[in-house]
Order: sequence, then C-alpha cells, then structure tokens
Amino acid sequence: MTAPTKPSPGGPSDPAASGVPLHAPVIDWFDEHARDLPWRRPEAGAWGVMVSEFMLQQTPVSRVLPVYEQWLARWPRPADLAAEAPGEAVRAWGRLGYPRRALRLHGAAAAITERHGGDVPSDHAQLLALPGIGEYTAAAVASFAYGQRHAVLDTNVRRVFARAVTGVQYPPNATTAAERRLARALLPAEEASAARWAAASMELGALVCTAKNESCHRCPIAAQCAWRLAGKPAHDGPPRRGQTYAGTDRQVRGRLLAVLRDAAGPVSQAALDQVWQEPVQRARALDGLVADGLVEPLADGLYRLPMS
Repeated sequence: MTAPTKPSPGGPSDPAASGVPLHAPVIDWFDEHARDLPWRRPEAGAWGVMVSEFMLQQTPVSRVLPVYEQWLARWPRPADLAAEAPGEAVRAWGRLGYPRRALRLHGAAAAITERHGGDVPSDHAQLLALPGIGEYTAAAVASFAYGQRHAVLDTNVRRVFARAVTGVQYPPNATTAAERRLARALLPAEEASAARWAAASMELGALVCTAKNESCHRCPIAAQCAWRLAGKPAHDGPPRRGQTYAGTDRQVRGRLLAVLRDAAGPVSQAALDQVWQEPVQRARALDGLVADGLVEPLADGLYRLPMS
C-alpha cells in the first residue's frame, strides 16, 4: 500500500493555506501599527486610491507623498486631469521614475470621464477594462477603495506569503499561478475582513517582513512562519534582480525628460544634446521616449511634452 503523500506547504490540502490562523494577528497588528497615509483616509476616495497605486509601483512611499499631495490638489477628480494635456501629467510626475505611468494614469482618467461620468468604477471588470489598469491595480482599487474581496498581490504581500506559508525566503521573480491560487485561498471569506487583510499583509511586508533585515521579533505571526520555523533557509532560486540606474538608458531618459519638464515651451535638439555626452545612447533614449509617447517631435528639430 502506498503511503499518503505529505501536502506541500501552501498546497490546497495544507490547513495553513486557509489563512484562518493568520488573519486575526495580522489585522490586529495593522490596526495598531498602520501608517497614517493620505490615500488611506476616507476623504481620499477611489480616485486618491487609484493615483496612489499608480505612483507607488516600484517607488517608495517617501518619494510618492509630496507628488501625491500636489497631484490631488491640482487634479482632485479624474475629469480635472483628463481636461489637461497628457504632457502636463508627465510634467507633474516629476522624478518619480517610470513616467509612462503618468501617461497611463492620464489615459485612465480620460476613460473614467468618458465612460463612467467621472467616477472611478467599483466593478472589478470595469476597472480592469480601463487603459493602463492591470490585474494588480484593479484588485487594489476595488479592495482598498470599495472594501471588496480580491487578492492584492504586490511585492510585499508575495514576500510575506512566501515566507509565512510556503517557507522560502523570496517569491519568484515574476508572479506565478501558484501564488495567485495561494493568495485566493488565504482570503478571509467576509468582504470587509478580506479588504483589511489585503492592506494589513501589504503593510506587514513593507514594515516588518522586509526584503533585507526582516524584524521577526516584531512580527505578529513569527511563531507560525514556515520560513522561520525551518531555520530561515537561504534563497536557492534564480538570482534576485537588482535595480541599476547609473549609466543606463533610464538615467538618460530621465535627464532628457527633466529638461522638457522644466521648459515653458519646445526644446531644441542642441539643448537636449547637452544632457549626455555619448551620442548613440542619447539618441536611443530620445527615440525611446518618442516611441513611448512621452516626447513629441516637432519641426526644425524641436521637442516638447505630448499635447494629445
């Protein structure tokens, strides 16, 4: 007779995958330790939540806060942003990085204005149908703004689940179907609790279960963490991807955009040539900005931020 197979951590038959033992301690911890962030306040509304989610992708909270405040003061509703040229969104984005997010947010604002009367839709499918909105952002807005039950999987949440349930130090480089199944299995059944769990598990990854120098002594589920109980085995998967910037096309693009953002009107090719000495990389970066719709070429070698 064949012996029964032991379920793998986080598998469908693993009791821990139900999440029930994790919900209360993580949510209680969040109730006590959550940061007071403007997009978490009731007055932020769904638009404030959406703006924050676009800005926070690959960008720390400390850099987002001042830009977020200025953005909402200038464009308190989607229609306010949609009424402006997309180049103004790129200008206001400043140095947050990955400026295509500004164009996508502008496109989403225009669609919200045209399709939904200027109100961010609460329906997950309608959110997902907006330009520039992927599965993560749709789930985050539906959960954080409207209190719905969705698996919200950002880097912080994926790391918490990898350690606490799966027993590994880091999640895969790209989100997998197995991670999505696990996240759905971990969701509390009740909508309000599920939305609170989504925010709480994200905050736990941001403040305690960090990528480096995790603070297990402050973790509300340290006693149940599969990775800690296994002796914190070192990561043995593919190498972690590092973020490089100096000398890359991203740096050149950033310098070119900075000149255009600071200019009151079109900028000459000669002025752009001053920002980077290597001509081939500079030309490649500028061509990339034009292809991405972030820069608009004009006659006589002039460039400007996009107007339409």
